[in-house]
Amino acid sequence: MASPDPVLDKDGVRLTVDDAVATVTLTNPDKRNAQSPALWRALASAGQELPGTVRVVVLRGEGKSFSAGLDRQAFTPEGFDGEPSFIDLARGSDAELDGVIAEYQSAFTWWRRNDIVSIAAVQGHAIGAGFQLALACDLRVVADDVQFAMRETSLGLVPDLTGTHPLVSLVGYARALEICATGRFVGAQESERIGLANLAVPGAELDAAVRDLAAALLAAPRDAVVETKALLRGVSGRSYEEQRVAERAAQARRLRDLAGLAD
Repeated sequence: MASPDPVLDKDGVRLTVDDAVATVTLTNPDKRNAQSPALWRALASAGQELPGTVRVVVLRGEGKSFSAGLDRQAFTPEGFDGEPSFIDLARGSDAELDGVIAEYQSAFTWWRRNDIVSIAAVQGHAIGAGFQLALACDLRVVADDVQFAMRETSLGLVPDLTGTHPLVSLVGYARALEICATGRFVGAQESERIGLANLAVPGAELDAAVRDLAAALLAAPRDAVVETKALLRGVSGRSYEEQRVAERAAQARRLRDLAGLAD
């Protein structure tokens, strides 16, 4: 079967759509899918270009590594052509610096939208920004050669691409602190054991496992999945009693919809 034509294909990011499943692929395997501001803008554009029919988004990287993190050119005095260098950013005002980082973060925020379920298919290295991109997704299926690492602290920086919240939610504060502060590698077996990965499989089975998971997610009615995802995402910001109220309200909407009484 022929692959669908890309909806978007630029700056190391390709978006294709096959009915209810979209695939976002990092397409620079020669550089182990290293990331740059241009790639982040392309990722943000991919989220904006998703058709309303899409229910599942798969994120993958071509080649041996999912993403080895920020392109090392970022750490040179000149940085990327046409982009502010780290030195330029440091010289800017607080508002300017905050605005630039917020723009970068927009590549990582849309994966948890309630109307989609996102799956990161991760093989090889997922380091720094690569780790945070995998964490941006709802679910992670990993190959047995996966190596997660948060190396920002070793460079004197912090993880700032939205990865800290999901990491703590998945593995707990103490484990997240240890992973981030040491910068050590987390392999497939450990990532599955501590809840970082939903499933670990042999590398040759990664694509098939992701396809099976996507199919399972599509089996339930869309609105029920959307409401359930919204309920689960809201747990951390609600008390037990507030969550009970949210459950009742969501169920009322579902019952009225199923009875043909929805507005």
